[in-house]
Amino acid sequence: MYTLRIAFLIAGLGLPGLAQNCAGLPAATQLKNWLQAAGAAADIGGLFHGARMWAAIVNRDGTLCAVAASQSDQTQVWPGSQAIAKSKAYTANAFSLDTLALSTARLYTLTQPGHSLWSLGQSNPFDPQALAPTGGQGGGENKIAGGMIFFGGGLPLYSNGKIVGGLGVSGDTSCADHEVAKRLRNMAAMNPPGGSATDDIVYSPPDPPSVFAHPVCVNTWRNGTQIGDEAPATYPMDGTVTSFSQSQKTTRRIR
Repeated sequence: MYTLRIAFLIAGLGLPGLAQNCAGLPAATQLKNWLQAAGAAADIGGLFHGARMWAAIVNRDGTLCAVAASQSDQTQVWPGSQAIAKSKAYTANAFSLDTLALSTARLYTLTQPGHSLWSLGQSNPFDPQALAPTGGQGGGENKIAGGMIFFGGGLPLYSNGKIVGGLGVSGDTSCADHEVAKRLRNMAAMNPPGGSATDDIVYSPPDPPSVFAHPVCVNTWRNGTQIGDEAPATYPMDGTVTSFSQSQKTTRRIR
């Protein structure tokens, strides 16, 4: 009875690494070690080559189980990426099944305007109470943070062929985030039954056209192969701006 009281007291304090119903899922210490190992590996690409990352784990209920940053000084990892990592973990878990592993990268095209899942992101907004202060420890464990993210970095987690939760990684380009997430899931031995390529990121080109396609990012690599770079902006660069009226399209020169 005394042990139970202590457990409930600790849970009530919301201390990091003590989330409930997270048996069999990686802890925060493991996440940090794996993030650092993944960042030290070559051919991740992006802006920081995977060296500045947040990672988050949720269980099958969507409850946040563990959060970690790769840097000891968490202020040197994008503060905004903490929420994104948690949302990616929630999203990957929320839309995957035992028989369907669906990474956040594969939801990109489907959620764009004009596609069948447009506005899906409005279905479950992120809870800001699940955040920790910049540079702080913990934040959001034992809570359902929610949030919907539809670009690379979120993967479902499996054990014995069954989905048990989700992993979210953020802190670089979305393409680099996805590469780091794959490495973490491999280290955890929690790939889907079909293997790590089952829900891997798709780029069109060089891959064939697909509703699961994701755009390339700055310095994009996939599985040790360089894919390319994000296209430059296509807005007018010649001093003109295009505007529309109700009846006609007109172009005027900026003076």
